Amino acid sequence: MENLTQTSNIKEEIVLLSEETDRNYWANRLGVTSEVLKSAVRATRCITLNQITAYLNQQKKKVSIS
Repeated sequence: MENLTQTSNIKEEIVLLSEETDRNYWANRLGVTSEVLKSAVRATRCITLNQITAYLNQQKKKVSIS
């Protein structure tokens, strides 16, 4: 029988904000302040790196257009 569903070995990176060291790591990695990072998590209601990165990129585009 054929396996019709493909499984992905790609693991989703989770952005943790509970500890200051974690916040600082992710903020530095994404090139934003910890406050901007917290705002992005609140706005997206998501803690996955892909979603937060997409949101931050969208915000940068809005700023560059204005």
